[in-house]
Amino acid sequence: MKVRSASISYSLKAKVSDYAQLTKMRLASLVVFSALTGYIFATGFSGIVWGELILLVFGGFLVTGSSNAFNQIIEKDLDRYMKRTADRPIPDGRMDVFEASTVAILTGILGVSVLWLGINPLSGILGLLALFLYVAVYTPMKRMGPIAVFVGAFPGAIPPMLGYVAATDHFGLIPGLLFATQFIWQFPHFWAIAWKAEGDYSKAGFRLLPSATGKSRVSALYILIYTLFLIPISLFPLVFTDMAIVPMVLVALTGTGFLVYAIKLYRELNDKAALQLMFASFVYLPIVQLLYLI
Repeated sequence: MKVRSASISYSLKAKVSDYAQLTKMRLASLVVFSALTGYIFATGFSGIVWGELILLVFGGFLVTGSSNAFNQIIEKDLDRYMKRTADRPIPDGRMDVFEASTVAILTGILGVSVLWLGINPLSGILGLLALFLYVAVYTPMKRMGPIAVFVGAFPGAIPPMLGYVAATDHFGLIPGLLFATQFIWQFPHFWAIAWKAEGDYSKAGFRLLPSATGKSRVSALYILIYTLFLIPISLFPLVFTDMAIVPMVLVALTGTGFLVYAIKLYRELNDKAALQLMFASFVYLPIVQLLYLI
């Protein structure tokens, strides 16, 4: 009896782990964090409506998880070729397409409904738009070339704008500037990943670095330019609100620190520098978004 109980417990744990991998829960956490900072940027800490905030987190996780699940369903045959994705539930045979599709559809419908009905229709529309662009536009374009990174930056930049709109129920300059910051950030972030994983990506036919020359000085220059532009753009949400000097200086310094890693990649042109830039990008965004809340 104890052996059977342990077996059931292990199976349940394994299934939960598979669902977490299918929906990329760790990545979803970063996305939801961006939405939260957009919400609090609009309300201030004293203006938080906690029920609304909980619905934003819940709906955000569901929509993001649905997007990631659909992505893995569409790319199931390509994932088998890449070392970094071969152990995902579908290519590894631990989950069939029907089960994965059921999870993707249900979480997508529920997530959009939570945002639309639980918060406001504009939030639901933004959630649906992010889901559609990621699944129906970005994912099929990944084998077409670097244009996919540009297209994918649109749904990737929606979360902070969605959070702001969830709090205010309207669009405007500030949510647009929050969108712009995360939009530009995605280019050095994703190109650093593409640089490090180029060998794996090429097995699946993905060509995502900005230059046809691949891991070259031209690609590194593109990364450097976008990282440089990110510094002034990241200041705009503060410039057009309270002009708080200390957060502005800290945001600028954080961007400069990020730029140092982009310069290092331009000089060294190796995987180690790309990996350092990738980790720097993961640190940069939440720090800047937290500084916005000051």
